[in-house]
Amino acid sequence: MANVPFKKSATSVLSGLMLLAASVSVSANERVGDFALLDHNGVYHNMSWYDNNKAVVLFVQVNGDSTSEASLQQIADIRSAYEDRGVVVMMLNPTGAARDSVQDVAKQYDDVPILIDDAQLVSEALGVARSGDVIVFNPSSFRVEYRGPAGDQLKAALDNVVAGTMTESVTLTSPGAEIVYAARDRNMSEGISYSRDVAPVLARHCADCHRDGGIGPFALDSHAMAQGWSPMIREVLMTKRMPPAQIDPHVGEFSNSYNVPFEDQQKILHWIAQGSKKDGDSDPLAELQWPETEWAFREPDLIIDLPPQEIPATGVLEYINVVVPIAGLTEDRWLKASQYIPSDRTVLHHTLNALLEPGQRPKPGLIGSFTHPDQPYITPYIPGAEPYIEDPDTGGLLKAGTALALNMHYTTNGRATVDQGRIGLWFYKDDEIPSQRKLGECACIFTNEWTDIPPNDPNFAQVKSITVGYDAYLTGFHPHMHFRGKSMVFEAHYPDGRVEKLLNIARYNYDWQVEYKLVEPKFVPAGTQIVVTGVFDNSSQNRANPDPDRQVPWGEQSWDEMFFGQVYWKAADPAVLDQLRARMSGGNRVATSP
Repeated sequence: MANVPFKKSATSVLSGLMLLAASVSVSANERVGDFALLDHNGVYHNMSWYDNNKAVVLFVQVNGDSTSEASLQQIADIRSAYEDRGVVVMMLNPTGAARDSVQDVAKQYDDVPILIDDAQLVSEALGVARSGDVIVFNPSSFRVEYRGPAGDQLKAALDNVVAGTMTESVTLTSPGAEIVYAARDRNMSEGISYSRDVAPVLARHCADCHRDGGIGPFALDSHAMAQGWSPMIREVLMTKRMPPAQIDPHVGEFSNSYNVPFEDQQKILHWIAQGSKKDGDSDPLAELQWPETEWAFREPDLIIDLPPQEIPATGVLEYINVVVPIAGLTEDRWLKASQYIPSDRTVLHHTLNALLEPGQRPKPGLIGSFTHPDQPYITPYIPGAEPYIEDPDTGGLLKAGTALALNMHYTTNGRATVDQGRIGLWFYKDDEIPSQRKLGECACIFTNEWTDIPPNDPNFAQVKSITVGYDAYLTGFHPHMHFRGKSMVFEAHYPDGRVEKLLNIARYNYDWQVEYKLVEPKFVPAGTQIVVTGVFDNSSQNRANPDPDRQVPWGEQSWDEMFFGQVYWKAADPAVLDQLRARMSGGNRVATSP
């Protein structure tokens, strides 16, 4: 029972007053709003996805609590009586318990999902007060229909819900230990400062896109803007929709996870609950300054001007292939960084590219093993991608006379336009030669291995693995699927039989495909298999699905599907680089990731 945030005493008057003041939990029939949590296996559950059901029943699960355990014993009866009538049953852990600590509970109840509320914000909003609580949540209206104990009262409420005769919500006092919300009580008692607590978080996680000239739809450049958009900020944090490209925070440590720390989420939502007030004479968001140049790393050493592409207003466009000489490169240079800037990002979805050294000709396809040790990496354009910079002392040699072959995917948006991209390159100094190389391979599924996705299947998985043939240090991972992509998981299967999860993209988003970089390179011995599992949602509940009734093949267009799980690493032994050079001496072309 140690270190578990609940207590067995009656609710204190102080906590009750704080709860009332916070207005972060719901009263009868108050709209909670949509929300999302990851379960005990790291699977993403968004309540609006379940809106083809009449209710989601959430049994509160608290480790080591006898009242909670007694309540959970009614799960089987509720599932048997109501699941065929449009009711989904889950558990909700409001204490942010470690996933390992609830695995046995999940197995005991046939792996019913246990949603882990790490920040306790969902449980606050739902009004979870005691370990014996059960919540009946309407995934269409986002309202609590019932809050109270398991038993006859719960069944009576569910009967009304499934019959459509629930006229008002029911709130009853449940038995069990009080759930303690330490962060809420502290934040509501001490108050949250906009200038000290909130503005720095928004500046760090939001303002880079949400600024004048940024890709966000509005600018968070003042307190007034943050206050005005505070309902939207609450919604996107509660559903994990923003920041985009979030990954499972409990798997690996990445320099670009895009996750907002739980403590910062609490501060922002509690600040909103307090009225989104401003304090102090200055406004940190209004004082932010941005570089005058659009280039990330000062002005580039060399700019590749791409040929203009005329994009019509409507229609389906074939992929465009172009070969662009890298003009102005008069000597071989070690490449350090690159950045792709389209002139109209509303129509350019992504590019692939390959480097053609003098005398080489383009070959079909631009996806392959990144195994040539001296091959430089020029970043393609990818939704949500940031400018690319190599790890310290890492790079490839860009030879004079090299050309860049591009495969460009455009989509129409209702107006004719012209896109003319530019690629900026930054080099190491003439006397700097990086000693390390970026290597890797794609766990890709192509037509010869592809299994068509069945119609109306919400959870269709495909698996591909690659083997690291020598001792290496993993550095990053890059996913690519289309509209039906749901999640992608990278695992290491070691030669000694151990299995370790490396990256869990629990909510894949076609609009945001980034290379996730490990904070510290991870050693894997020779013979390690990297197993990539991609899950597709071909159901009507996937709002981005072009046609759930279609059997989906592999294909280049977005209404078809793809599966790329790119893995990057560095060789642990420098001698491997010489072996790879000898193997690649035939001048094979090596491509970047999608």
